[in-house]
Amino acid sequence: MSEEANQRMIRDQIVARGVADARVLAAFRATPRELFVPPAFRQSAYDDNPLPLAHGQTISQPFIVALMTELLQLRGDENVLEIGAGSGYQTAILARLARTVYSAELEPDLAVAARDRLAHLGIDNVELRAGDGVALFQEHAPFDAILSAAAPEFFPEALIDQLAEGGRCILPVGAADLQHLWLVEKRNGRVDRQRLDAVRFVPLREGRDRT
Repeated sequence: MSEEANQRMIRDQIVARGVADARVLAAFRATPRELFVPPAFRQSAYDDNPLPLAHGQTISQPFIVALMTELLQLRGDENVLEIGAGSGYQTAILARLARTVYSAELEPDLAVAARDRLAHLGIDNVELRAGDGVALFQEHAPFDAILSAAAPEFFPEALIDQLAEGGRCILPVGAADLQHLWLVEKRNGRVDRQRLDAVRFVPLREGRDRT
């Protein structure tokens, strides 16, 4: 792990843009980002931009990972649903902050590689499976927090239904050329939705559940 590069990324890309949660920053310090990017891009692992993965997927920009994580306000006792594990980087960050992470990745080979990386780091509170994230872990709902790293064109109500009372969900919504992050909260039986920054994520795709 390039400790200096990781610390510089945290200072210049994350803290400088307003992410201040000490637990989130500690999770980033403990997670070597270069382990989660393809070998051809390891020199760019700590750059201020997303990087490509197989199957048209991406590992998100470090600041976006940090922002979305902080918005969940995790305390350590939550069950979290993640949609779109990709390389497993966001998964590793969430796992350091929550009790259990249920993570879905549509592409089986990406799911296998992400599991291997998490095991290498000794992270054992993640159940990561290949399949359609909206449907894959419904038996474990409701979730205290939900994070999607893939963008549906419209709000997936079947996903919001899996959010617990008092829970928070962060996800991008919109067409490929116009997406925004949305923070969704359930309070007193109501669903509150707040539009945040403009972003660009890969589209949310549906698929058969696969183990």
